[in-house]
Amino acid sequence: MIMSLNLDAITKAVTEAKSKAKRRRFKQSYELIVRFREFDIKNQANRFSMTITLPHALQGKEPRICVIATGAMVLAAKEAKADAILTREDIEKLSGNKKEVRRLANSYDYFIATPDLMVLIGRVMGQILGPRNKMPEVVQPNADIKTVIDRLKRSVRIRVKDQPQIMCRVGTEDMDPRQVAENITAVLSEILSKVSPEHLGNIIIKLTMGPTVYLPSNDLWR
Repeated sequence: MIMSLNLDAITKAVTEAKSKAKRRRFKQSYELIVRFREFDIKNQANRFSMTITLPHALQGKEPRICVIATGAMVLAAKEAKADAILTREDIEKLSGNKKEVRRLANSYDYFIATPDLMVLIGRVMGQILGPRNKMPEVVQPNADIKTVIDRLKRSVRIRVKDQPQIMCRVGTEDMDPRQVAENITAVLSEILSKVSPEHLGNIIIKLTMGPTVYLPSNDLWR
């Protein structure tokens, strides 16, 4: 029998997390925390990072995207409303300026670049972008850059590195609980492509400053 994730149970947990949280003067986000059990993070095979496209865009603060390109893609990135555009010359000027590279790394959630610039980017920015899991997504010069940017605008990044768990934002309190649940389902489905179900431990849903709500493993499947 093939099991699938129980969207109704996840929706119920999302609704409970909202009902238990106090109202705040700011828009709170839904956070998903997945802890693994009997999961050896010393094993390099168990360390992974993924960029997951959500079915529903997160409301409020969108991910910021920087495009590194030359030629026609510079114009296309402007038309697609990229948050920043850097050219080959811009990257060359960053050589040796670690402070500015760190500022860029902290200012943008995702970087996009064409293949011909990756060697230069690796040399100038790799030591700072790499550990932050922010090396650029490589796109071909004739790619539809607007489609790529739109996809990343509704994506989240998860990573297993030093702790046997992942944490990510999956919605905001003004979203419909069903949409938040569908985002959670998308994240869990991608995790399950890397991690066996028996390694799933606690699954927690909460608002930014709200109490934790545990999604019982018995309710996760249908």
